[in-house]
Amino acid sequence: MAFRPRMRLFSAFRTPLYIRRFSTESRLTSDHVRVVEVGPRDGLQNEKKTIPLETKIELIEKLVGTGVTTIEAGSFVPAKWVPQTIAYNYLVPNIRGLEGLVQVMDSTGVPAGSESKSGTTTEISLFAAATEAFSKANTNCTIAESLERIKPIVALAKTKNIRVRGYVSVALGCPYEGPEVDPSKVADITATLLEMGADEVSVADTTGMGTAPRTMTLLQALKAAGIANSDLALHFHDTYGQALVNTLVGLEHGVRIFDSSVGGLGGCPYSKGATGNVATEDLVHTIHSLGMHTGINLEEMSRIGSWISEELGRANGSRAGKATLARLST
Repeated sequence: MAFRPRMRLFSAFRTPLYIRRFSTESRLTSDHVRVVEVGPRDGLQNEKKTIPLETKIELIEKLVGTGVTTIEAGSFVPAKWVPQTIAYNYLVPNIRGLEGLVQVMDSTGVPAGSESKSGTTTEISLFAAATEAFSKANTNCTIAESLERIKPIVALAKTKNIRVRGYVSVALGCPYEGPEVDPSKVADITATLLEMGADEVSVADTTGMGTAPRTMTLLQALKAAGIANSDLALHFHDTYGQALVNTLVGLEHGVRIFDSSVGGLGGCPYSKGATGNVATEDLVHTIHSLGMHTGINLEEMSRIGSWISEELGRANGSRAGKATLARLST
């Protein structure tokens, strides 16, 4: 029987609230968790050492072999260079970026639709921030201005039937404004992105400042704003070692989509001392230990985490990955 997380510590935060559903996607099963692998984009772009395109493509190919179904690939990689039958997500900074993506897709024979005949799905990522200071530092505009810039990108993506994934950065702590980010502000931005047409919004603890009580408070604020769990993903960094604790809070709340990075790659260039995303190996191990499933082969993911860490000349950031490999070597 699948484990049903119970966290009595946070029961005081629960209130019965009406939920308005933005998306038309089917509801997620209670024991399946979709892991979004962000290592090739969010992870690698924040590493000190760069790697050749060929190595990045090899990383993507290896990740596909683990059973992961969604990968942030970064800037557009022609379809002939990457595996099929998976969802690839690309960061689009502005309307010109999306227009360029569509042109490249057309030139390489990839339909500008949500899914090609080969089964490959194309998604784009759009970023907003939960604080004015971070928005100005990251995008050189206010939150309201950033949302206005996002609106035509979403509209164009919808005409091309391209899936849109929104992000709300620094939702649980800002390097400029501190750890107390207004959860109602995060909820308002998330709802705005969904109302624009985003298919899913990843709420990000970019700095890793989040704690279990504040994570629950944020999730309750999102629920109060009418945001369904099926429209929501959580993106935790492990700066203070709380990413898996916060993940458990998210699971207990009913969220079933989480971002992670193989080997714990990454960081945040705007937040001094911030570490990478929670390691995919650690996330998968935790989920599987609860009797839930991801469809991801932990042993293969652990091998990839060790390999890419060596390629980057960095320590492997996954405890579960290192333990798994040590067990396999005995």
